[in-house]
Amino acid sequence: MANTTIPLPFPTSAPAYYFDRPHVFDSMSDQWASLAAPIIAYWGLSLFFHWLDMSEWKWLDKYRIHDSAEVKSRNLVSRWDVLVAVVFQHIVQTGIGYLWLEGEHPPADPIVGMSQISNLLAPVAAAVLGTPRSLMYLPEIAYYVYWWAIPAAQLFGAMMIIDTWQYFLHRLMHENKWLYRQFHSWHHRLYVPYAFGALYNHPVEGFLLDTVGAGIAEAVTGMSVRQAMVLFTISTLKTVDDHCGYKLPFDPLQMVTSNNADYHDIHHQTIGIKSNYAQPFFVHWDTLLGTRMTRHDLAERKKLRQQKAQKAE
Repeated sequence: MANTTIPLPFPTSAPAYYFDRPHVFDSMSDQWASLAAPIIAYWGLSLFFHWLDMSEWKWLDKYRIHDSAEVKSRNLVSRWDVLVAVVFQHIVQTGIGYLWLEGEHPPADPIVGMSQISNLLAPVAAAVLGTPRSLMYLPEIAYYVYWWAIPAAQLFGAMMIIDTWQYFLHRLMHENKWLYRQFHSWHHRLYVPYAFGALYNHPVEGFLLDTVGAGIAEAVTGMSVRQAMVLFTISTLKTVDDHCGYKLPFDPLQMVTSNNADYHDIHHQTIGIKSNYAQPFFVHWDTLLGTRMTRHDLAERKKLRQQKAQKAE
């Protein structure tokens, strides 16, 4: 049975997220859309936070992690230099992405995919439900596995891979003095992060940390070009949001996980620079390996440092 196709009447309605046409956008191929989407997301969200930065709304003050004067006085690089470095990284990412992502190909046939899933699940379903009931429920089971379970597992798996790649490489760049001086110190010229600076990295670090990590996640999880578009866009939005400088209770990207702008801001402080390496999605590696620092921990360490300084005087 495993090598034959079960002729079952599968549900024909596709989820709202599916586009049954050669390209999602008529004006460009999926390959180019997947390259353009994260760039548009980066500058779009960065401009939104820049608009908040330039506003004089007093109600925003309680959500700012640092005030505007501190952002200008404590950062060691001009905004122009930041913008130039980010544009260069986007050019590199686009060129490598064009070579990496697959070219034109038709979307997978959902009926074929659901048939394959049915064949794989048929022995288990028959053993659990009995043959008549399994044939009744297999179409619905295959439908939800094909359209929801597998894509969700691929997206979550890709997020975990990106987190793992970035945590250990990021930590290595802090623990190895040469790597830090040569590469990662660029990013820490932003003592007070802001949205435009999310991808302000040395070009080598930008390639290794962001481009390679995302490419590995996409390849290992077997994503299609359209799925890669979603992954790259979400990870870009999350990275920008983690550097935005605001602790916003109504920001969905900050509500989903505790790895947010406030969490990553601690890493950019002198006391917290050897903590909170995890990025961009979850904090499990920091928690498991003892590198997680909370605001309470930061305050306690500042207090101890002040007490030591007073005793030294």
